[in-house]
Amino acid sequence: MGPDAFSWQPHPDAWLLAVALLGGYFYALSAWGPRYAAGNPASRRHRLYFVLGVVTVWLATDWPLDLLAEQMFSVHMVQHLVYAFISAPLLILGTPGWLLRRLLSPRPVRAAWAVATKPLVALVFFNAWTAGYHWPWLVDLSVTNDLVHFGVHVVWIGAGLMLWWPVLSPLPEMGHLPYPTRMAYLFGASIVPTVPASFLTFGETHFFQTYAATAPLWGLDPILDQQIGGLVMKVGGGLLIWGVILALFFRWHHEEETGGPDVLYWRDIAPAVEDTTDPDPHQDDSTGGHRRQ
Repeated sequence: MGPDAFSWQPHPDAWLLAVALLGGYFYALSAWGPRYAAGNPASRRHRLYFVLGVVTVWLATDWPLDLLAEQMFSVHMVQHLVYAFISAPLLILGTPGWLLRRLLSPRPVRAAWAVATKPLVALVFFNAWTAGYHWPWLVDLSVTNDLVHFGVHVVWIGAGLMLWWPVLSPLPEMGHLPYPTRMAYLFGASIVPTVPASFLTFGETHFFQTYAATAPLWGLDPILDQQIGGLVMKVGGGLLIWGVILALFFRWHHEEETGGPDVLYWRDIAPAVEDTTDPDPHQDDSTGGHRRQ
């Protein structure tokens, strides 16, 4: 076991990022909310989801997870899974529609985000990044170079935001898909990552020199650690995506039976908060909700 595995080593950048995100979020609610939100700037669930999203980013970036990720490939994979499949959707679910519109109000930003979150673009980018990142030289570089290490984390979160936007966006005017298309979209997101995951799971040689040279923690052989990392990528990510696909299917079936809305918003993942009746799709709202008539 590495001598520093359990020595507390807080990462100032992780703490500063968490403070900046939470401070910016609650400042926006108090300073911009009265002007841009109709009614309550953010529901309790909005605040809860956003705080949980920031907490998961902090936990994955700070001690001990980040330190262990530098010594164990399997923990390295858990870290990126948290960024893309837990933190990213929570941040989307926690941001009210009016605040997203405010953040996207500069035309260049809105135009760039509109292109980046087109389903095909988001799907291709996420799959290309997931497959391309696992080239051994890039993994080794990201573990040994602090700047690349930080950049990789940013890309994982950004790729996660792009991936989940067409499914969870609270803006009716941007990125919505019918239920069957959403399920097919997420199915596509679950296929390509299984290719590098299979190589990692069934590989019997070291792919990553950095982890091969690391002293085993808890007696875990580096090759076994690599294989566990592949399983985390294949099974962990697949279970999360297929869980959402299953939830979408049952939601679709329920709405077909009851005649409810056929667009998924953040409230479709959690119990309903506040409903609206046919608002202007460009009008600010506090929940991001919109029901198609």
